Amino acid sequence: MLASGPGGQGTKHLLLSVLLLTAWEAESGQVHYSVPEEAKHGTFVGRIAQDLGLELAELVPRFFRVASKGNGDPLEVNLQNGILFVNSRIDREELCGRSAECSIHLEVIVDRPLQVFHVEVEVKDINDNPPVFPATQKNLFISETRALDSHFSLEGASDADIGANALLTYKLSPSEYFSLEVPTNDDQVKPLQLVLKKLLDREVASEILLVLQAIDGGKPELTGSTELHITVLDVNDNAPVFDKAVHRVKLLENSKNGTLVIRLNASDLDEGSNSHILYSFATDVSSNTEAFFCIDSASGEIKVNGKIDFEETKLWKLQIEAVDKGNPPMFGHCTILVEILDINDNAPELLVTSLSLSVPEDAPPGTVIALISVTDRDSGANGQVTCS
Repeated sequence: MLASGPGGQGTKHLLLSVLLLTAWEAESGQVHYSVPEEAKHGTFVGRIAQDLGLELAELVPRFFRVASKGNGDPLEVNLQNGILFVNSRIDREELCGRSAECSIHLEVIVDRPLQVFHVEVEVKDINDNPPVFPATQKNLFISETRALDSHFSLEGASDADIGANALLTYKLSPSEYFSLEVPTNDDQVKPLQLVLKKLLDREVASEILLVLQAIDGGKPELTGSTELHITVLDVNDNAPVFDKAVHRVKLLENSKNGTLVIRLNASDLDEGSNSHILYSFATDVSSNTEAFFCIDSASGEIKVNGKIDFEETKLWKLQIEAVDKGNPPMFGHCTILVEILDINDNAPELLVTSLSLSVPEDAPPGTVIALISVTDRDSGANGQVTCS
């Protein structure tokens, strides 16, 4: 007889717990199934009632029910036929991450008498995840002076699948400048390496666009890709170049100060400050040149800066220098030949030379008594004179 009162009620609960535990341990069994992840709703998993030794007719009277351990209700049992089927989406990566093993654990419970069965459903990985790179584009900045065989680290892709479905191979789009170095399976710690196989020249190719592709080992295979945007950084490896090595110009003498003689143009294939050009007279030009001409360092304009006199100098030879702002700077040179054109700015000059102090009164006609010379400092027609 059980004792009455509060103490007696506690004894009943204890006795019931012991009986339940005994029944649980005595009647429990285990069944194992497998199902691919992402299987469609209604996909057959197993004949659970038959495999547990239960008759279909007793499923409802014995309150047959299935409980999953913390995974929602991805699986369900049809009480009419005792078949376990997929009830909702099963994502292996969501359930188990990258674990090598992944299972859904179910407890099947029936009453009258109480029986508890353990059911394990292994979730098989399928190749449902493509390789994914950390970013869809990676920017690389590489100097054009980098040596051959220089290595540049790249981040590889990751694949949420497991096993062969997550084994990745890589492929680089064709490039004359770069190749791809992939670590062996024994050296997975090393990153992917972009290897320089041809010297860069920013003036030939300032930007290079490559595509890095990752291919997994699934069937069918899935791929992912990222763009490698390579900017070739400039170094000052190009000197300024004038459009002509020798310029020939003509200038009227007596041209006013500020008269434009020539506007020079030099170009530099570099970029940025390496291509900014300043113009000047060459360092070995005589100071006399700068007394008659001036040059604008920014525009390259040469103008008259003093009195230009044909009679003094008929041809000026100006040596010009262009220098960029690189470090160290580079120089270009050209020559300006300025031909001075004469204008009629000089009057004829008379020079009388007397041959005798006196002339006899009986001197015959034609006797030379003096020499008169006429000169004109101008040239050409401007220097031709007639006397009367």
